[in-house]
Amino acid sequence: MNSHALNVLEYRDALDLVARNAASALGAEAVRALEPSADLGWIEPELARVEEMRAFLGGDNGWALPALPDVREPVRRLRIEGSVLEAAQLRDLGTLLASSRTTRRAVLAEGGAERFPLLALMAGGLVEAEKDEAAIARAIDEAGAVRDDASPALYRLRREIKTVRGRLVERLAGYMAQLPDHYRVADASVTVRDGRYVIPVRREGRGEVGGIVHDESATGATLFVEPPLAVEAMNRLRELEAEEAREVLRILRELTDRLRPLQPDLLASLGALVALDSLYARACYALRVDGRRPGMLAAGTEHYEVVYGRHPILLARNADVVPFDLRMDQGERTLLISGPNTGGKTVLLKAIGLVSLLAQSGIVPPVGEGTKLPVFREVFADIGDEQSIEASLSTFSAHLKNLREALDGAGWESLVLTDEAGSGTDPVEGGALAAAVLVELTRRSCFTVATTHLGQLKLLATQERGVINASLQFDADRLVPTYRLVKGVPGRSYGLAIARRLGLPEQVLATAESTLPQGERDISRLLLELEAKEQRLDENQLRLDRAQAETERLRAELESRERGLAQREKDAERRARQQARDLLLKAREEVEAAIGELRATAEQGAASEEAARAARRRVEEAAKRQRERVPAERKTKSAPAAAPRRPAPELEAGVRVRIESLGRTGTVVEVRDGKATVEAGSMRLTLPSDDLTPLAAGDQEPQKKKAQAGWFVHSVDARPEVDLRGMRVDEVETVLGRAMDDAILSGLPTFRIIHGKGTGALRAFIRDLLKADRRIATARPGELFEGGTGVTVVEFA
Repeated sequence: MNSHALNVLEYRDALDLVARNAASALGAEAVRALEPSADLGWIEPELARVEEMRAFLGGDNGWALPALPDVREPVRRLRIEGSVLEAAQLRDLGTLLASSRTTRRAVLAEGGAERFPLLALMAGGLVEAEKDEAAIARAIDEAGAVRDDASPALYRLRREIKTVRGRLVERLAGYMAQLPDHYRVADASVTVRDGRYVIPVRREGRGEVGGIVHDESATGATLFVEPPLAVEAMNRLRELEAEEAREVLRILRELTDRLRPLQPDLLASLGALVALDSLYARACYALRVDGRRPGMLAAGTEHYEVVYGRHPILLARNADVVPFDLRMDQGERTLLISGPNTGGKTVLLKAIGLVSLLAQSGIVPPVGEGTKLPVFREVFADIGDEQSIEASLSTFSAHLKNLREALDGAGWESLVLTDEAGSGTDPVEGGALAAAVLVELTRRSCFTVATTHLGQLKLLATQERGVINASLQFDADRLVPTYRLVKGVPGRSYGLAIARRLGLPEQVLATAESTLPQGERDISRLLLELEAKEQRLDENQLRLDRAQAETERLRAELESRERGLAQREKDAERRARQQARDLLLKAREEVEAAIGELRATAEQGAASEEAARAARRRVEEAAKRQRERVPAERKTKSAPAAAPRRPAPELEAGVRVRIESLGRTGTVVEVRDGKATVEAGSMRLTLPSDDLTPLAAGDQEPQKKKAQAGWFVHSVDARPEVDLRGMRVDEVETVLGRAMDDAILSGLPTFRIIHGKGTGALRAFIRDLLKADRRIATARPGELFEGGTGVTVVEFA
C-alpha cells in the first residue's frame, strides 16, 4: 500500500484511536501494527471475528479481557535449559496462566462454542495449568518477591535473620550511645554500608572505636565504622543471608523447571491473548462509534456504497460530524466534488480513504448498515500543500509528483484521491492538465474522487463517460456550509458572495463580477437555480415524509381501533350466545316444572284439563319471554344465500313451519284467533302466528304419524356429532334437533351429522331440515378425512 497515501490520510492516527481501547500494551501494539490488506480471504474472516467479539462483549457474561503482561522475554528464556527466571518474571507467567484459564472458560462457557465459533477456535489454544498457576501464587507475591512461607527452610532462615539483625542493631545502638560526645555524630543512627551494619563516628574517634571503616562522608569528617563487637554477629547474618539466597534460588529454579515443559503452550497462549486483545480493542471501537460491519466486495467490483459514513478522527474529537452517503454504480468511476472553501471537501476525501483503509485492516469503520466496499489493491492520495524547500518542491510540483505516482501505479483495482485538482498554477493550464489526468484515470476504471473549484472541470461530467459531478451543499442565505453531499449536481464556489459578507468594497465586487466570463456567469446562475430547486425539493420531501409518518400513525391507530372493535364484537357475541343459552336453559326448567305439574294433576285425576291449559300457558309465556330477550344480533343474522324457492303456502293445518324463536320446525295442527297450535317433535305448542314461517311448498312433507302424546325434556349433553344411521325419517327430526340444541347451548362452532350414503333419502331429508334452520350458517358434505358424502358438516351462525 502506498506509504505516502497512508501518511496524508492520517491512517496511523486512526489506528492509534483504535489501539486506545486495548486492555494491554501488547494488544495496543498489535493494533498499531495492522496494515491494509488486499486479500479478501483475510479481510472477511477478520471482520467476522471483530463482529463476534462485539456480540460477545454485548452479552450478559460481564467479561472483560484480564491482565496481559509482556512475558515475551521470560517465555523465550524458558527454552534455554538450566536457565532460572526471576521472581517477578515467574509472577508475570502466573498472571498469563490465570488470564489464559479465565479467558478460555469465559469463551467456551455453556453454548459459547456454538454462538462464537471463531472466538472459540482461538480460545481453544489457551493453556490451562491450574496446579502450576497455584504453585507460583503460593511462592511469589504480587510485588514479585518470594514469599516467606514458600518453603519451611526459607521461613526458618528469614525468622533467624530477622532475630539476628534485630539484636545486632540493638547492640550497635547501645554501643553508639556510650561513646563520648566528641566522638558521636549528632542525630546519627545505625545504618548499612556495603551490606554491613555500621555506626557513624567522627574521624578523631577512629582509634578509640577501632573496627573496620566501610565508608566516609563527603567532607571526610564522619566515618562509617563496623565496631569489633559487631563483626561476629555480622558474619553470622551474612551466612544466614547467603543460605536464604540459596534457598530462594532453589525455589525459583524449581518453579522454572516446572514451567519449562509448558513453554510452547505459554507461547501459543500469549499469541492468542494478544490477538484476542486486538479484537477486543477493535470491537470496543466499533461499539464506541456505532459502526456496522461493511460488506466487502472483490477487487475491481464496480460498485461502491457508504451509508452513514463519518470521518474517524473528527468523530474522536467529539466534533459535530455530519455523516455522508455515497453510492457509485456500474460505470461510474470518477466523482468530481465541487463547492466553496471550508465546505468539507477535504474532510470528505480523507473520510472516503480512511473508511476503506480501516475496513481492509480488519477494523469496523464508522459506517452504517448497508455499506459495501470493494477491496483496493492500491490507494494513492494527493491531498494538502506539500511544498518543500529542502526537496525544491513548489506546491504545483508536489501535486505533479503525487499525480505521477498515481499514473504510474493506478489500475482498475485502485483508489485515487486528489484534492484541489488543477490548482497551484495557471487556472487554464492547471484545469487542462487535471482534466487530462482524470480522463486517463477514468478510462483505466480507477475509482477516483477529486475535489476542485475550476469551472471547466465541472463540465467534464458532460463530456466523459464515467465522470459524475457532486457537491457539498452550502446555505446561500447564511453563507455557511451544511456539509451534506449531493451527487449529480456540481457546486458553486461562492467566492464573491463570501467576499461581500466579509466587507470588501461593493465597487471592487461589482468590477470582479463584470470581468467574469459569460460562461462562468451562466454556469453560476444555473447552479444557483439548481440549488434553489434542490432546496425546495428537500423541503417538499421533508413535508412528504412528515405527512407519510402522520398517515402511518393514523393508519396504525385505525387498525388498533378496528382490532379493538372486532374484539369487542366477539366479546359481545360471546355474551349474547351465553345469554341465549341461559334463557333456553331457564325455559327448559320452566317446561320441566310445567310437565311435572301436569303429571301430578293427571295422577290425581281432578281438574286435569284446566291444569293442562295452565301448564301450556306457562310454556307459551316462557317461549314468548325467550323470543323477546334473544339479542338482536341473533335475530338479524342473515341466512346464507340459497337458490330461489317456490312461494310458501298460507298458514293452515298440516303446513310445515319454522318456529323462529326456537329455530325448530314443526307442523301446524290448528289455527285460531291469530295463534297456531304447532306440533314440533314430541312437543305441542300454541304460538303467535308471526313467530311462524311457512316452509316453501317443495319443503312440505306428508303429515307424519303423530308422536306419542306427552312431553320430553332432556339435559344438555353436547357432542360434536350425531349418528343417525339406521333411524326412520320420523325419528330423525327429534334426535337431530335435540343434538343440535345441545351443541348450540354448549357453544360448539361446528357439528357433524353422520347419515351414511345409502339411497340418499335420509341425507336429502336432513339437508331440507338444515336449510330451514336459521341457526345454521353453512352446511356442506364432509371431506374425505371427515367421512365424505356420508357426513354433513354444519357451522352455526
